[in-house]
Amino acid sequence: MQKPGKTGTICAIVLALIVWFSIILQFIISTNAYLQEGRTFGGAIVQIISFFTILSNILVGCCLLAIVLKPASAFQKFFAANSVVTATALYITIVGLVYNTVLRSLWVPPGLFALTNELTHLFNPIAFIVFWLIFVPKEKLNLSQALSWLWFPLLYLVYALIRGALYRLYPYPFLNVDKLGYQSVLINSFFVMIAFLIFDAIFFLLNNWLAGKRK
Repeated sequence: MQKPGKTGTICAIVLALIVWFSIILQFIISTNAYLQEGRTFGGAIVQIISFFTILSNILVGCCLLAIVLKPASAFQKFFAANSVVTATALYITIVGLVYNTVLRSLWVPPGLFALTNELTHLFNPIAFIVFWLIFVPKEKLNLSQALSWLWFPLLYLVYALIRGALYRLYPYPFLNVDKLGYQSVLINSFFVMIAFLIFDAIFFLLNNWLAGKRK
């Protein structure tokens, strides 16, 4: 992947600092909260990384780091690849969309949780999408690459349901089989996957259109 230029690199550095700050702060305050509930440290960490929001924000942070690093490592080559950066933009878009349209009204986070909540669900998604649009050099992608972006959310869904069945812990209310039953959860998951499919197509077509314009 080509470098995004001086302005883009500066923006990537600033955004990376904000994203990693929000992730680290989320881990600190959430771990403390879970420990106070009687969970083990390991159990707290697993619970935190079981949220699609956290995983997607970590991917955003990794992509931003890779973009500003010199192309000398497997990490940089993977996370700075246009397909991976675009897939990450897709994931963080769904994070912002689902939270702000479905989940925002379900709870009012207190204290520092409010800060991390706004960063991970609103600021980081919007900022990364804008960064992707303006600064990420686009390369033509093929359909198989775009379809491969759907594996991550699909595998996440399988993981969330298996973990929920084993431990009765569900990361999101619309995945709570104990309260909703499998039929409702599968219907909810179907609509989320439709959103993934629609935005997958949007990012794929937009990427290739922008790649064609910049030639």
